[in-house]
Amino acid sequence: MKVNVISRSTDEYTKERSQDLQRVFRNFDPNIRTQEKAVEYVRACNAAKLEKIFARPFVGAMDGHIDSISCMAKNPNHLTKIFSGSMDGDIRLWDIASRRTVCQFPGHQGAVQGLAVSTDGRVLVSCGTDSTVRLWGVPVSTLLEEDVSSDKSAVPLETYVWKNAFRAVDHQWNFDRFATGGAGVDIWKHNRSAPEQSFEWGTDTVVSIKFNPGQPDILATSASDRSIAIYDLRMGKPAAKFIMRTRTNSISWNPMEPINFTAANEDSNCYSFDSRKLNEAKCVHKDHVSAVMDIDYSPTGREFVTGSYDRTVRIFQYNGGHSREIYHTKRMQRVFCVKFSCDASYVISGSDDTNLRLWKAKASEQLGVLLPREQKKHEYNEAVKNRYKHLPEVKRIVRYDKRMPAISLLNLPFCYRKKKKSNYCQYISYLDITRSIMFACFL
Repeated sequence: MKVNVISRSTDEYTKERSQDLQRVFRNFDPNIRTQEKAVEYVRACNAAKLEKIFARPFVGAMDGHIDSISCMAKNPNHLTKIFSGSMDGDIRLWDIASRRTVCQFPGHQGAVQGLAVSTDGRVLVSCGTDSTVRLWGVPVSTLLEEDVSSDKSAVPLETYVWKNAFRAVDHQWNFDRFATGGAGVDIWKHNRSAPEQSFEWGTDTVVSIKFNPGQPDILATSASDRSIAIYDLRMGKPAAKFIMRTRTNSISWNPMEPINFTAANEDSNCYSFDSRKLNEAKCVHKDHVSAVMDIDYSPTGREFVTGSYDRTVRIFQYNGGHSREIYHTKRMQRVFCVKFSCDASYVISGSDDTNLRLWKAKASEQLGVLLPREQKKHEYNEAVKNRYKHLPEVKRIVRYDKRMPAISLLNLPFCYRKKKKSNYCQYISYLDITRSIMFACFL
């Protein structure tokens, strides 16, 4: 008689070392795993809940300025360095890793309205309300040394005095030219003390200016007369212009889709446009409850960050109508400038309370080096959450957000009117009862 026996090799399930993980054998036959989708749905719910539980976006604050922070600029060649300018004319270079000042750039007599860094990261351009443009040499030794100190000060390489105050500046990609915005649009070179080109299109003050990263000769501007204009330096004249309903405070080009840009508007919305078709917006990004002051795209081009007068920082998908993340603290005041880090991992915001704040781009992201099993677990949770994000329970958890203080303040007038109407109705009913009692007594 033939007897079939179960035979196992001890080498398949015996651990070689005590630190090794116990191997688990699974059968992926769909006829056996009938509850596979139900199990994955529960895992998606748990992954969405864990993302909310471990959401700790705030990393740290950088203090040192004595007035409101008005503008910031990234150094393209150094991930951990960022420049900031304040209303008192102070410019600082910060080390994000240690959250301390590396170098100071004194010189402006008024508010610093714009900062821009050359593509090689060696020249800093600043402009302000004192009608001057200053070129600074960024010391390489300061960027590379580990022991940072705030005692170092830089001297401007060049100082250009002009007849009007400046409101914005941006450096051209891969060239030694930069553009300033004020009473008009002026194109400068590093070695010339006067603009080589000037543009005026019947506008009021230009409040923001940005060069296109894909086509360096194209730049977009917004002005206080609610207009957005596109200029082509090769043509030597403006290329297109359209009028918005409210003023645009800032513009940012998508680095991965250079034909698209997004405008941060005074009506608390952001509008994405295709530069080839400016008669309508591709997408309207809503959620802020006050004017959007600044905007900056992630290097990946998939999302952008905004800072608003409602004291919040929000992160939007490039094609999403509502924000993915919202950041705020009790001490943070009106946000005037925001930037994505060059590796798209962090967000830096500058506000009215003289502080720069460092946030994680993904609120629940784990900092530090991850083990391979941890990385695979995070990737699996993200994949299963995206697979079931359309189902009601997962969708509810992902979209859940606490009520904002700014939104509560916005609803206060409605609450007051509702309470007043309720009190009035109670008072009227009380008068009716009193009159009926008095009438009965007289009878």
